[in-house]
Amino acid sequence: MKLIIQRVSQASVEVDNKIVGQIGKGLMVLIGIKDTDSEQEADYLVNKLLKMRIFKDDEGKMNRSVQDVVGELLLISQFTLYSSHKKHRPSFHKAMNFKDAELLYNYFCEKCSENINVETGSFGDYMEVKLVNDGPVTISIEKEF
Repeated sequence: MKLIIQRVSQASVEVDNKIVGQIGKGLMVLIGIKDTDSEQEADYLVNKLLKMRIFKDDEGKMNRSVQDVVGELLLISQFTLYSSHKKHRPSFHKAMNFKDAELLYNYFCEKCSENINVETGSFGDYMEVKLVNDGPVTISIEKEF
């Protein structure tokens, strides 16, 4: 499982010109799910995401988590994070199948929402993501067991 995390002052996701998820200050997270991922990886990354200290404290140092600043999460599935590029057309054979990935994505979102306000994209749909990256701060984390 792979997360691309962007600290944002605002972010939204649209499907068919309709906003389906929107946040103010917080983190916009792209979530890639690999064919071997399980709830174990999701639990690890939920904990890591919620405790990651990437917001500024009173001295301007990145020392506060999204929970510390009462921020929000916008969680968006993105199977293309597990593409491979042997030639000019990417292959997505490492990504988990649609049905199982949707279940694990929903599990990840539910675990996050136990501790913080969560908005989501629309799994499997074509989405337009808009964001204002604050910093910019972009971090990639991955956990494989």
